[in-house]
Amino acid sequence: MGVALTRAAQWTTASSGTGKLEITPVNESLLKEILQFVEQFSSRHPQEARLVFKEPLQWTTSLEASDFKTEYDISGPAVKSQETDRDGHPMLQLTPPSISVHSFSQLSKIVQLATDKKLKEVRACLEANRDPIAKMLGPSFATVEGEDSSVLRLLEEVKEGDQAKETEIKVKLIILLQQLDTQLLSNSLKQISQWVPFLPPPHSVYYEFTNGCRTPPWRQVHGEICYLVIKPCDTQPLHITCSTAGVFLNGGIWQEGEENAYDRTSDVYRDLVTLLKSKSPHFAENINKQVGFHVKQVAGFLRVIFALPITPRSTDDKKSKKNAVSEKFAEAQEKMQKKADVSVSSLPGRQSKTPGGVGGADDFSESSSESEEDEEQPERRTESNTDLPSEYWQIQKLVKYLKGGNQTATVIALCSMRDFNLAQETCQLAIRDVGGLEVLINLLDTEEIKCKIGSLKILKEISRNSQIRRAIADLGGLQTMVKILDSPDKDLKYLAAETIANVAKFRRARRTVRQHGGIKRLVKLLDCVPDSAALTEEQEKDVEVARCGALALWSCSKSTRNKEAIRKAGGIPLLARLLKSPHENMLIPVVGTLQECASERSYRIAIQTEGMIEDLVKNLNCDNHELQMHCASAIFKCAEDKRTRDLVRQCEGLQPLVTLLSQADNKQLLAATTGAIWKCSISMENVAKFQDYKALETLVGLLTDQPEEVLVNVVGALGEGAQKPANRATIRKCGGIQPLVNLLTGTNQALLVNVTKAVGACATELENMTIIDRLDGVRLLWSLLKNPNPDVQASAAWAICPCIENAKDSGEMVRSFVGGLELIVNLLKSTNKEVLASVCAAIAKIAKDEENLAVITDHGVVPMLAKLTNTTDDKLRRHLAEAIARCCMWGSNRVLFGEAGAVAPLVRYLKSKDTSVHQATAQALFQLSKDPNNCITMHDNGVVKLLLGMMGSTDEVLQEAAAGCVANIRRLALANEKARYG
Repeated sequence: MGVALTRAAQWTTASSGTGKLEITPVNESLLKEILQFVEQFSSRHPQEARLVFKEPLQWTTSLEASDFKTEYDISGPAVKSQETDRDGHPMLQLTPPSISVHSFSQLSKIVQLATDKKLKEVRACLEANRDPIAKMLGPSFATVEGEDSSVLRLLEEVKEGDQAKETEIKVKLIILLQQLDTQLLSNSLKQISQWVPFLPPPHSVYYEFTNGCRTPPWRQVHGEICYLVIKPCDTQPLHITCSTAGVFLNGGIWQEGEENAYDRTSDVYRDLVTLLKSKSPHFAENINKQVGFHVKQVAGFLRVIFALPITPRSTDDKKSKKNAVSEKFAEAQEKMQKKADVSVSSLPGRQSKTPGGVGGADDFSESSSESEEDEEQPERRTESNTDLPSEYWQIQKLVKYLKGGNQTATVIALCSMRDFNLAQETCQLAIRDVGGLEVLINLLDTEEIKCKIGSLKILKEISRNSQIRRAIADLGGLQTMVKILDSPDKDLKYLAAETIANVAKFRRARRTVRQHGGIKRLVKLLDCVPDSAALTEEQEKDVEVARCGALALWSCSKSTRNKEAIRKAGGIPLLARLLKSPHENMLIPVVGTLQECASERSYRIAIQTEGMIEDLVKNLNCDNHELQMHCASAIFKCAEDKRTRDLVRQCEGLQPLVTLLSQADNKQLLAATTGAIWKCSISMENVAKFQDYKALETLVGLLTDQPEEVLVNVVGALGEGAQKPANRATIRKCGGIQPLVNLLTGTNQALLVNVTKAVGACATELENMTIIDRLDGVRLLWSLLKNPNPDVQASAAWAICPCIENAKDSGEMVRSFVGGLELIVNLLKSTNKEVLASVCAAIAKIAKDEENLAVITDHGVVPMLAKLTNTTDDKLRRHLAEAIARCCMWGSNRVLFGEAGAVAPLVRYLKSKDTSVHQATAQALFQLSKDPNNCITMHDNGVVKLLLGMMGSTDEVLQEAAAGCVANIRRLALANEKARYG
C-alpha cells in the first residue's frame, strides 16, 4: 500500500506529506481496490486483523457517535471500542472530528459502518497517513525505494525471537500488503497507459506530467523522476537518472531508447553534486575550492542539465533526437557561462558571504512557542529566458559592475540600479537571479558608508517581495543589518530597520532578529525622539530612525517570544511616549505594535497603567483610516479587561467608535471597530451609552452582506446589548430578528457562539419569541446541540432556555423535535462544565411539562443528573439543583435520586458562598424530603442546622423551601416517636 501511494497515486502536492489525493480515474481505482481489500480483510485473515498497530492510524472523520453500534461505548459525541489491547487501551477511539484506529479488525468495521461514506473515509485515512505501513508495523518498515529487506528481517526474528507467533503474523501481514501493492501498481499502470500520450507535444522538448515527473509512465512506477545529460570537460557525457532513491548513471537512454538503457550502471548517490565529484576530477577540484558552497548553489550553476524528451520504447528518428539534444546542450552551456561569471569586489572590508551567513538563524536550535505559521511559501519557478524585458538584461550588466568595480563604479552602479522601478517584480527577481542579492549583502560589510546606504536603499525596496525576503534571510543578511543598528550614522540605522521590517514577515526571520540581539537594538532606536512638532533636519532624522524602529518591532511582534523580548528590553514606556507624537506616520507602526502585543495580558495591563487608552481614543478622531483601524483593534484586544472598558467610556471613546461604523466600505476598519464595540458592550454602563448613540440600529444594518470577521463582532455586540429589555425591542423594530435567525445555519464556530447568545437574549421578549418561533429558530438552535464544538453546544442550550419559557405551547413545541429530548439528555455525558450547566438549565425548563418530564425520565435523566452531584462548580451546582428539583415531580424519581446517592452531595451545596446556589439547592432538598429515606440521609448529613439559618433569609423562595424541608424532616421524626412510644 505504501509503495502504491508513493509511486502510483496522484497528489496535489508532489513532494510534501500534506497533499491531498487528486480526483482522477487512477486515484478512484486505487481507492476502490484498497476499500475492497480492507472490507474483506477481517473475514479472510482474522489472525492478522487482530494484530495491534505500532502507532494508530488517525484522521479527520465524517462519522458520528450515532453511526456506531453495540460493540462500542458511547459517551456524548465520544466513542470507544469495547475491544482493547493487552494494556486495556481501546482499539478505536472517536473524539469528533478525530478518529484513532489500532487494528485492521477495526478498520474493516469502520468501512462497514460508513455505508455510503466508505470511499470518503478511505481517502481521508490515506491523506492523513501517507505511509500507513510504517504506522502499522513500525518505522523500520517505512516505504523505501530499492531493495526491501523487511521480510528477511522479520524471518530472522522468527528464528531467534521469543514472540515467534506474533512475528509470524507480522510476516504474513507484510506479504499480504506487498501483494496488494503489486496489484495496485499493475492496475494503475494499465489505467495510465490508456490516457497518457507517449509522444511529447511538438512545441516542447520534454513533457511534464501532472505529478511533476518527466519520465514515461512505465518508469515512474520504479520511482524515476527525470533523465539528465551532463558533459564535463574531462570525461565522456554522463547519462543520469534522478529517482526517489537518489541519482545514478544509466545505460545511455537518449542514444539507445531501449529498455535495457534504463538499467542502473553505477552506485546510487544521494545528490547530483556527489555523483559529479565522483565522476569528474576537474569538477571535484573546483567545487572544493568554494568555501561553504551549498548544494543549492551548485545546482544553480548547472543549467547545462536538462530533462530528456519522453519517447516511445523504439523509434526510427534517433538522428533528429541527437540534433535536438546537441542544440539544447549548447544553449545550456551558454547559460552556465553567464551564471558562473562571479568575482569579488576590491572594496575594502568586502567579504564573500555564504548562504545563511555566519551564525545564521539555522545555527540555533530552540523550541519555539510561536503559534503562527509562516505566511509565505517557497516559490516554484520555471527556468525560462523567453520574453524577459530589457530591464532584466540591463540589471544583469549593472550587477557585473557591482561585482568587479572599484568604489566609484560601485556607487554609480547602485545609483543606476535605483533608477529602475524596483517595485516591479521583474526587476526584483532579476537582481536575485543574476547573483545581485549576494553582492548587495556583501556590500553591507564594507567600510564605505555610501555603498552601504546605496545597497540598503535597494534592499529596502526589493524586500517587499516574499521570495526576496527569504533569499535575504538565507544569505545571512538579517544578521548584518542587526549589527548596522549600532552604527552612529542615522541614515544607515533607519534604512537597516526598515529593511528588517520588510524581511521579518515570516517566522524564521523574526526568530533570527531576536537571536542576534535585534530586539534590544530596535527598542533602543525608539529612545531618540524630540517632543516638539517643529523639527530641525537632525531631529527629523531622529524621528525617522524611531519610526523605522517601530516598523521593525511591529513585524517582529507577531511572535510570542518577541513580544516578551520587547517588554524586557523596556519597549512599553518608549512606545507609550511615542503614542503622544504629533506625527501620524510615527503613530501607525507604534499603534500597530501595541495592538499586536495586546494579545498578552502583561501588555494590556501596561496599556492601562501607562495612560495609553486616552491616546488611543484621541487617535480614533483622526482622518487616517489605517491609524483609526489599529487604534480600534488595540481597544478590541484590551477591552477584555473591565478596567479598560471603563477607561474607554471615561475618555469619551464610545461615540467615535459608533461614528466609525459609517465606514462600511473599509472592511478592516469595520472589523476592528465592531470588535471594539462588542468588547466594550460587556459592561452595561457602556451599553447604556451605546443606546444614546443609536449604535444598535446601525449594527442591525450590518447583519447582511458582511465578511464573517465583521459578523462575529456585530452579533457579539448585539448579544451583549440585548441583555437590556429596551435594546431587545430595538433589535426587533429594526428588523434584526430574521437575519440573526438566518445566521444560525452557518458553520463559523465563533459566529455560532455569538448568534445563539444574541437569539437567546432576544427570546426573553415575548414578541421576539413569536418571530423566532415562526422562523423555525428554536429548531435551528436545537440542531446546534449536535455541533461538535462544546462552546456552540453550551451557547445553544442557554439560548433554548428562554425559548422554552416564552413559547406559547412549549411542551408541544419541544415534543415536535424528533429525537430532541434524547439528544439533550445525552449531552449530560459531556465533560465540559459549561455544557453541563446549560443543559441542566434547559432540562429544568423542559421538565415543567409533565409529558416531557416522563419522556426524559425514560431516557435515564435521573441517574445522569445524580452522577453530576459531586461537582464543586457553583454555576453547575445551581442549575443541576434546579433540574433535580423539577425532575422530582414525576413518579418515583425522588426515591431514585436517593438511591443514586444524590442527596448527601446536595446538602454540601448549602455551604457554598453563592446565594443563588442556596435557593436552587433548598428547592431540590424540599422536593427530595418528601421521601422518608431521603430525610434520614439529609438529617445524618447535618442539613437541619444549615437550613435553620436560611429560614431567616430575605429571599422568600429560599425561606419557604428551607422551612418546607425542615418541616418534612420534623414530621418524619414525630411520626417515628409516635410509632415508638404510642
